[in-house]
Amino acid sequence: MKKLLIFIVLVTGLNSAYADCSSSGMQFFPEQKEISLNSMFIIQGYYRSQKTIESFKNRTVFLESEKGEIIKLILQETLKGQMHLTQALFKLSKELKPNTKYFLKYSNQTEKESREMKQWNSEKEEREIVYWKTSNKKTMELLNSDLKIEYLNTEVIIYGCGPSANATFKIINKQKIEVWYKTELIDISTNERTIFYIREWKKTLNVGHKMCSGAFTYKKEGNYKVRFTPMNTDGKSLKTTNWKTFKSPFMNDGNSKK
Repeated sequence: MKKLLIFIVLVTGLNSAYADCSSSGMQFFPEQKEISLNSMFIIQGYYRSQKTIESFKNRTVFLESEKGEIIKLILQETLKGQMHLTQALFKLSKELKPNTKYFLKYSNQTEKESREMKQWNSEKEEREIVYWKTSNKKTMELLNSDLKIEYLNTEVIIYGCGPSANATFKIINKQKIEVWYKTELIDISTNERTIFYIREWKKTLNVGHKMCSGAFTYKKEGNYKVRFTPMNTDGKSLKTTNWKTFKSPFMNDGNSKK
């Protein structure tokens, strides 16, 4: 009887993990609430929410101020990740007004999309509708030209319903502002190229995927190369880095763990 209970608990746990991996979700950037008058925006969808991202080619995405002023966002590109992630990059149709609060909205917005358009506010300890507030600055601070990105290692972590696999890079000489990294990964054997904007995590860039999703995937064996173009939230970028070559994380058994 005891063994049966343990088996049920294990199966239930795995089913819950798979359920989490087959859900949906949205992320909105800039992460910072205060933006310039000429900010750019990234909307990212996970799993089922990728359909919303793909629909932006045929519908209007806009900002609405508290006074009801509408500012249309212009779709610049849609990027498809390799593992259940899709993102859209937007620019403004015209300059925003200073010291104004704007809410993100879509045309023909569904109830599901409205529920997804909320983010956790750690200070208030509650979810709130996505918004940004402008400063009186036309542009954000430019990036430090001495910003550098160095290769650290590769790592595979085995979980109950799938591995996490990443090549990790260290960020050097970055000031304390939000940075987006346009990341280009190429499978050298096939020349397949995948492009995605990623964010740092604890002063590092993880090029790969988590257990359930990610921008980049790897074969069990093979060589890859990657380069980065750092940019601020206005889209002002530094020079693209040189290509950095590395082996598939799955080939590095010393870094694999459970």
